[in-house]
Amino acid sequence: MKPIIGITSHVELDSKHTLNHDYIKAVLEAGGVPVILPIGIDDDVDQLLEKLDGILVTGGGDIDPTLFGEEPHANLGVISPGRDSSELAIIGKALALNKPILAICRGIQILNIAVGGDMYQDIYAQSDQTLLQHSQKASRSHVSHYVNVEKNSLLADIAGQTKFKVNSFHHQAVRHVPKPLAISGTASDGIIEAIESVEHKFVLGVQWHPEPLAANGDEISKKIFQRFIQSC
Repeated sequence: MKPIIGITSHVELDSKHTLNHDYIKAVLEAGGVPVILPIGIDDDVDQLLEKLDGILVTGGGDIDPTLFGEEPHANLGVISPGRDSSELAIIGKALALNKPILAICRGIQILNIAVGGDMYQDIYAQSDQTLLQHSQKASRSHVSHYVNVEKNSLLADIAGQTKFKVNSFHHQAVRHVPKPLAISGTASDGIIEAIESVEHKFVLGVQWHPEPLAANGDEISKKIFQRFIQSC
């Protein structure tokens, strides 16, 4: 039987659920059965995770900084507290059950927060480094900068190489990464692009969007989804 994959969705001001079809297509083409998850299910995650074989945490808006002990920066964008709450509950239960997790863009950030990490509310205002353009002005299928990947990491094993190009659509980013997560990929400016668990069978967070790249035939992006579904 095909694995059932729960996919979180963008929720506009906690009132309207939306999801780019590329996420669904990537799961289907990798051999999974996608199920879109709403917010407001915090009290039912135990029952929900009994039915799901893996979790895909998707991109979207910004994250409430009070979740990691900060007040809102002037450049903080639109947040969805209901989404934050539901995703933290889902991720926490999935980690406890050792269910595979693939976390994309916003997903990598909420994954890191779920284990006690934090993030930049705005990389351009809060980083001392000269940064690349991380909100590219090109189509979602365009790859705009390189990611350097740690040798012997899960991501390196999936990609079959330690440097490749990705797309980029973010102004927030992971900052301090606690165990059981470890940094497995960075951009040339030092911004963290990938994290993964050293204790679970498959927990991978990436800052870019592999789903439109997979739809456009990018082999590494397709391999990320294939390995995720295989792990499920």
